[in-house]
Amino acid sequence: MNEFIGAFLIGIGIAFNLVGAIGLVRFPDMYNRLQAATKCVTLGTATLLIGVAVHVGVSALAAKAILCAILILLTSPVGAHAIARGAHIYGVKLWHGSTCDEYEKLKKNLPSTSE
Repeated sequence: MNEFIGAFLIGIGIAFNLVGAIGLVRFPDMYNRLQAATKCVTLGTATLLIGVAVHVGVSALAAKAILCAILILLTSPVGAHAIARGAHIYGVKLWHGSTCDEYEKLKKNLPSTSE
């Protein structure tokens, strides 16, 4: 039964990674591509690693897989946020079809660093 559940979770993880990879190619600007990479690939990789842990059972490999999944879930969104904020501060433009710019509102409220 564990082998079936593990294989099912691995399949779901691969599907999420595939959707994230397609999003990296298809989305129009850097911010949308970063969103696809962060959400889909993070969830896909974590699900894949949990599927590996379920498939192999209680072992050192399962513990390492779960630890890696936790680290990916914690670090990937933080890194993507830092990259997006840095890109916006640097001046990377949003896609012309974007409806709002929350970073621009935040940038107006931040103290100036040029003083």
